[in-house]
Amino acid sequence: MQRKAYVPGVAALLAALLAGCTGSSGGGTTDDANPDDAGTASVAAQPGKYRTLPEACGAVGQSTLDTLLPGIQQIADADQRARAYEGDATLTYDTDRKVGCHWKVEAPDATEYLSIDFERVVSYDNAVSDDSQAQQLFAQAEEKADLPVVATASVTSDVAESGTASPTSSPTATASGSASPGGSASVPPSDLQPRVLDDLGDEAFLDDALGSSGSTAQQRKVTVAFRTSNVIVTIEYEEQPTTVGVTPDSKEMQDNARKLASQLAGSLSG
Repeated sequence: MQRKAYVPGVAALLAALLAGCTGSSGGGTTDDANPDDAGTASVAAQPGKYRTLPEACGAVGQSTLDTLLPGIQQIADADQRARAYEGDATLTYDTDRKVGCHWKVEAPDATEYLSIDFERVVSYDNAVSDDSQAQQLFAQAEEKADLPVVATASVTSDVAESGTASPTSSPTATASGSASPGGSASVPPSDLQPRVLDDLGDEAFLDDALGSSGSTAQQRKVTVAFRTSNVIVTIEYEEQPTTVGVTPDSKEMQDNARKLASQLAGSLSG
């Protein structure tokens, strides 16, 4: 009888001990939790605004092409003229990431070129947003353009009027990108020099270079590049006169390229 009375007491004691261990285990889990764990989870950087790109060859209207490439209207054959308006798409393997188109017109008085490129930047680093990645790439493109010092320096009206470079400007930098014979170069008005643009996209720049084909006609190339969110757009606009001594007009070409850039910026959709 004593053995039978003892067994229930042991069972009760074991039950109490088990209940205490279970409660202690639960409380230990709560006490050991790190309150900062929730804040240490990595948060992916925001994606860029743009998920698609426009169809490049269709992004430039016929009237705009007539302005930038006036020789296109001089093409007598209707089929060839229509083909010239269409342009040639840049070879690409991912039209969601990069597209482009270029036009070339050989007119009696000049050969004219136009190319446009769209690049949608995507960051594969969770800590870097698409916009930040695009900003880094654009900074590299601007650095490669090697804009002259005078493009970011303050150019006084005296410089523009007298054609004398100020001490803070590059002595040989001009809007044409070349120095005049003898090493001295006249400095053009500041609004025609290669420069950073503050009225286009999130950031932009313009380059203007005057080269030569052999020792005859001079070829001018105007480049306008801009970034808006995670898309970088680059325009290259060139003219090669056929007449010796003729130089393409810098202001006209810059104005045309900047107007096109504004149109392309408006053609982007999120």
